[in-house]
Amino acid sequence: MKKALNLGTALLLTTGLLAACGNNSDKVASSATASSSASAPAEKAEPKEVELNVFIGAPRFKDQFDKYFEKFKAKELAEKNIDVTVNLEMPAPEQARDVLKARLASGDAPDVFDLHATQDIPSYYKAGYLTDLSDQTFVGKLYDGVKQTVTLDGKVLAVPMESLSWGYLYNKKMFADNGITPPQTLDEMKAVVEKLKAAGQTPFLLAYQESWVPQLMTALSIGGTVSSEQPDWIAKMNKGEASYNDIASIFDIIDLINANGSAKPFEVGSGQGSTDFANGKAAMWIQGPWMAESILKAQPDFEFGVAPLPVSNNPAGTMINLATSTSLAVSSSSENPEVAKDLVNFILDDKESSALFEELKFNPIATVHNYETFPWIQEATAYVSQGKAYLDLQMPQAVTDEQAKLLQSYYSKDVSKESFIKTMDATWAKAVKAAGQ
Repeated sequence: MKKALNLGTALLLTTGLLAACGNNSDKVASSATASSSASAPAEKAEPKEVELNVFIGAPRFKDQFDKYFEKFKAKELAEKNIDVTVNLEMPAPEQARDVLKARLASGDAPDVFDLHATQDIPSYYKAGYLTDLSDQTFVGKLYDGVKQTVTLDGKVLAVPMESLSWGYLYNKKMFADNGITPPQTLDEMKAVVEKLKAAGQTPFLLAYQESWVPQLMTALSIGGTVSSEQPDWIAKMNKGEASYNDIASIFDIIDLINANGSAKPFEVGSGQGSTDFANGKAAMWIQGPWMAESILKAQPDFEFGVAPLPVSNNPAGTMINLATSTSLAVSSSSENPEVAKDLVNFILDDKESSALFEELKFNPIATVHNYETFPWIQEATAYVSQGKAYLDLQMPQAVTDEQAKLLQSYYSKDVSKESFIKTMDATWAKAVKAAGQ
């Protein structure tokens, strides 16, 4: 009986120990589970989805912008957990401005759109289309001179991209082979033309299929003439006190170009023109260095220079045009203004921006740019450093557009010089009146 009692006691003790161990195991397991739950990272929230409509009238740069916006999307997702879809619209340059104006007027504005800093900011700002970007981080990176071109009423209204020092393009090999240097007067240009023709070469490339290309002739000829001889001409035109007849000498260089250019210009657009120029079909092209990417795509080893266009026999009028053209603005009606601002700030990203601008072959415009400039940029800059440059003229956009159309008709002799002058005077007066309403 004593043995039975001892056995029963032992069983009870064993059972108790097993129960205790079981309870302790449960506690340990429960504690381990709690500890595991506490150390597990919180589940990441689903990214916010945002669509940005971006409008840039430069389809020749589509590949570059597509790649750059992919980098922006990755950064926005990593840093802000925002999944951005960029809808990039890139109409042809000759259509882009009209398409954009219609979209802005109808309330269907893209979130981000390009504009010409000198020509467009005043009218777009007055119409209330632009967001003030003065407090954005890109502003502090801009060179002061460039910042001024996108500033109005003390407000920075766009991120500049294409700061230009331009004149006409010339084939360096053709010039060297013929012992030619860039002429500084109209008579010197006439001598260059005759020398090239004597060598069996075409002096000027004409690509007039798109009206904006021949318009470059008036941009340079009026710019040089007004800046050197009639600095108050634009102010007088705005007051109705001047006429295109006062600067009729601009036709001297225009007529020389038209009379000594390549055949069938209305069958050649800017793209084909780049290829033709790169292949040596003409020695000079009234076109800007913004075509560098297209030209070098056709002939990677092609060497071209940039020189000021002579407009008279006064060498003071032979000047480089300084301008900021392609710039990106944020629509004042954007439904995603913060993400749109992130995008324009990314245009001058400290790490990525230099590679983009170098690939686009644009001038450095900000302190974050650390790439080597191209030979043609250095050549144009040399003229600027000598004081042979002027700031791009501020003319009504309607005037620029009408000039473009009339120059096509002037070449085909459907419009006379007198008719050109009369039409432009009327167009300018109408534009001034419209701006005042």
